[in-house]
Amino acid sequence: MQSQSQSQSQSQPQPQRQRLEPFRVAGLTARTTNRDESDPQAARIGTLWDRFFGERVYEKTPHRVDDMRLFGVYSDYEADAHGAFDITTGVAVADGPASVRIEGGDYLVFHGHGEMPQMVLAVWQAIWHYFDAHPEIKRRYKTDFEAYSGPDQVAIHIGILTE
Repeated sequence: MQSQSQSQSQSQPQPQRQRLEPFRVAGLTARTTNRDESDPQAARIGTLWDRFFGERVYEKTPHRVDDMRLFGVYSDYEADAHGAFDITTGVAVADGPASVRIEGGDYLVFHGHGEMPQMVLAVWQAIWHYFDAHPEIKRRYKTDFEAYSGPDQVAIHIGILTE
């Protein structure tokens, strides 16, 4: 029998639709692909998060706003899930030349709670399955982001097209 925390991290409720205003995030950025991330030798995202925490970037980032969440932002998509994209680990900021702009608009929000990094990987699997099962819902591929409100809580926001 599974423990309650295991079943919570594995059973994903339906995403919630949310309209967001644009905002900015600054931190560390790397370019990668989903293909590279599936290869432990080429993966960059884990290393980027390790640097973010090791160098305490969250404490040193100028123009930080009152939002205490940590962000993983996916932006500058080459095309779709098969092309290259930028990943930025960072914090919300008021402005700054090195910041990435989170596009305003409609997002589907998928929530996860559990042990890292397995929980986040499980939520991403649920996201891929959701979009496979709902081909009528199209992703924007402008900005998507993970918002971490604690060491075991994430809300992954996927930008969607609206008619």
